[in-house]
Amino acid sequence: MKNFKFLFITLMLFIAPGLMMGQRKIEGKIYDRSDRDMMGLPGASLYWEGTTVGTSANAAGIFNIKRVKQTSRLIISFVGYKSDTITVGPDEKYIKHPLVQENELDGIVVYGKSVGTHINKIDPILTMNITGAELRIAACCNLSESFETNASVDVNYTDASTGAKQIQLLGLAGNYTQILMENIPAMYGLASTYGLNYIPGPWMESIQVSKGTSSLRNGYESIAGQINVEYKKPATSEKVYVNGFLSDAGRQEVNANTSVILNNNWSTMLMVHAENQSGMNDNNKDGFRDEPGVKQSHLFNRWDYLTDVSDFRVGIRYLEEERMGGQLSYKNNEQDTYSDGFGINIRTKRFEAFTKAGRVFMKDRSMSIGWIQNAAFHNQNSFFGLTQYEGTQKSYYSNLLYQWNPLFSKHTLDAGFSYKYDLYNETLNALNLDRNESVPGVFIQYTYADTSKITVVAGLRVDEHNLYGTLLTPRLHLRYVIAANLTLRASTGKGYRSANVLAENSYLLASSRNMIIASDLGIEEAWNLGLNLTGNLHVFGNVLKFSSEFFHTNFVNQIITDLDSDVNGVWFYNLQGKSYSNVLQFEASSRITEGLDVQVAWRWNDVKMTFSDTLLSKPLVSRYKGLFTISYLTHLRKWQYDYTLQLNGPGRVPSTDTNPEMYRRPDSFKAFAVMNIQVTRNFRKWQIYAGGENLLNFTQANPIIAADDPFGEYFDSGLIWGPIHGRKIYAGFRFILNRELD
Repeated sequence: MKNFKFLFITLMLFIAPGLMMGQRKIEGKIYDRSDRDMMGLPGASLYWEGTTVGTSANAAGIFNIKRVKQTSRLIISFVGYKSDTITVGPDEKYIKHPLVQENELDGIVVYGKSVGTHINKIDPILTMNITGAELRIAACCNLSESFETNASVDVNYTDASTGAKQIQLLGLAGNYTQILMENIPAMYGLASTYGLNYIPGPWMESIQVSKGTSSLRNGYESIAGQINVEYKKPATSEKVYVNGFLSDAGRQEVNANTSVILNNNWSTMLMVHAENQSGMNDNNKDGFRDEPGVKQSHLFNRWDYLTDVSDFRVGIRYLEEERMGGQLSYKNNEQDTYSDGFGINIRTKRFEAFTKAGRVFMKDRSMSIGWIQNAAFHNQNSFFGLTQYEGTQKSYYSNLLYQWNPLFSKHTLDAGFSYKYDLYNETLNALNLDRNESVPGVFIQYTYADTSKITVVAGLRVDEHNLYGTLLTPRLHLRYVIAANLTLRASTGKGYRSANVLAENSYLLASSRNMIIASDLGIEEAWNLGLNLTGNLHVFGNVLKFSSEFFHTNFVNQIITDLDSDVNGVWFYNLQGKSYSNVLQFEASSRITEGLDVQVAWRWNDVKMTFSDTLLSKPLVSRYKGLFTISYLTHLRKWQYDYTLQLNGPGRVPSTDTNPEMYRRPDSFKAFAVMNIQVTRNFRKWQIYAGGENLLNFTQANPIIAADDPFGEYFDSGLIWGPIHGRKIYAGFRFILNRELD
C-alpha cells in the first residue's frame, strides 16, 4: 500500500493544475427538412472536420458533442441523406439543423430510415453502437432482450426454473464480459445472475458493445469485451415518455420517464419501471412453471449540472424484485416447500448512487480531469426447495481520470487512479463464505492519431489485489484505414477476473447437484487477440456494409465449472490444461431500397476447455449461429415491419449416462431456428406495436430432468441450450412527447 500511496501522490501532483475542469459542448437536433413535425433523425452521425471526434444523435435526433481546438466545422451525415458541413460559432450552444434526402425531388418526398446498429468508424477498438432505433425492434425489452437482432451477442437462459439469463460473447460466458452503466462497472457479484433483467430497455439511450480487451480506463476485466449502457439524459431525452406492454404469457410492464430543464445549467429526470409476470404456464406438462413469476419495481432519479467548462452528474437507483418458480403446486410465501411442492423464491433489494464530475483547463483546453464514484448495496434472500441462500454485497468504486492533448498534437496521454472495494456476506444453508476484495490501481495509456488514417493505443495497468497480489495488464489497439472504405483493426492484451463462484452460479441450486468448490481458487487470467476488417462496397447502386473478424482467447487460469465429471455434483476448480476460444464471424448489411434494410451474419465458435484432464467442447454452446433480419419502413414512416430469423447450431450436453434410463438426455443437441416479427404503427406522438417471439414454437424437450421427483437425487434444471417457452404474442404502445430546443 505504501507504493500505491506514493504513486497516488505523484499522480495528483502531476494533475493538480487541472483540478475542476471540463469541456465545452454543443447540443442540438438533426431532422428531416421535409418533416413538418421535425421528429428527428435517430442515429445521425456528427464529427469535427479533420478529427476523429464524433458522436451519434439519440432516438429523438438530439445530440451533444464536445468542442475541439482544431476546427469549428462540423460534418453531419445520415444514410439516405446528403451530408452537410456547418460552421459553429464560438458562442453557439444549441443547433437545430435539417438534412436533405439524396433522392428528394420537387413535389415528392421519400422519407429516410435510421440504421439501428453501426460500427464506430473512428474507434480503434471494435465497437458496435446499438441505437434507440434498434432497441425499439424488441418489444418492451430489458438488457437481456436487447440483442435479438445482434449477431455478436447471445443471451440464453441458464436454467429452466429461475428465469436467470446469461450473455455469451466470443463464445464465452457473460462473466467474462464487463458490463458498465455509463462507464461504471455494474452487474457483477451478486447481481450477475439476474442483473440483465434490472435494466429496462426504454430507459436506455444506446448500448456500446466492444469486443476483446477494451480500454484500461475501466479496470483489468473485459476478457471477452465490454457492454456499456448509456441511460437517457435529462437535457436530451423526451419531455414525457410512457411505454406499456402486455403478452399472452402473463407479462405486464409499464415504463415511464419525464425530464425537466430547470435553467441553462440544471436539468433532472425521473424514470419508473413496474413489471408483473403472473403467468402459470406449463406447456410441456412437467408440473413446473415454464417461466417464473416476477414482480419488479424500479426507480431512477438523476440530476445534471452542465456549463461551458464543467459538468456534474448525480443519480440514485432503487430496485425491488421477487421471483417465484418451481412446481405449480407450490404456494407463494409457504415455508413448507416439501408437502406443497418444490418452490423457488428469490427476493432482491438493490440501492445504487453515483456521481460524475469533470472540468477542462488551460487556455487551449488541452488538459482535463474527471472523477467517477459509485456505491451499491445488494441483498438477496432466497430458497430453492430445501436449500437456502442469502447474500449481501456492499460495493464502492472510484475512478479519477486525467487526459492531456496539446493543441494540434497527434499525441494523447491518459492516466488515472481507481479503487474498487466489495464486501460479500454469503451463506449457503449453514456454510459461510464471507470475504472482501480491495483493489487500488493505476493506469497510463498513450494514443497516437495521424488524422483519421491511423490510430495506435498502448496502455498498462497495475492493480494490487488484497487476495491475489499484483496484477499487470498490458493492452494494445491499432486502427488503420487501408482505403477510403476499408478499415483494419487489431488488438491484443490481457484481462483478469475475480470469480464469485456461489453468487454467479446460484441458479444451479435449483437441482440436486452438490456444489463442490476447491479451496485454492485463483484469479482468472487470459490473453485475447483480435483482427477485424470493415468496409463498404457499392453493389448495383446500393452500399453494402461488411465486417469480418477473428478473435482468439487463451486462458492462463480459469475457474472450471464441471458438470461432466459427476452427474450428482458440480465441481469448481482451477484450470489444469488448455482452455481457449476461437470465433470467426462475417456480417453484411445493405439498404436494398429506401426504407428496406437487410442484414445477414454467420458466426463459427470453437470453444474448448479441459475437464478432468480431457479437452472437450464447452457444453451448451452452439457451434455456429446464423442471423437474417429485414426491416421495412413505409412511405412517411407510418408503418414499420421487423423480421428476425436466428439459426443456432448444434452443441454438446454434459453426459447423463449414469442416470436411470428415464432421466437420461442425449449428449448433444441439434440445430434449431427462432423467428420473431414485430409491426409498428407510428403517429405523431404515439406508437402502437404488436408482434410474436419464437413463432416456430420450438422448445427444448423435457428441459427439467426428474421433474416428477424434484427432491430426489437426479433432479436437474440446469442443462439448458434452447428456448424453454413456446410462441409468445404481445402488444404495446409508446407515448412520446419530445422537447424542442430553443
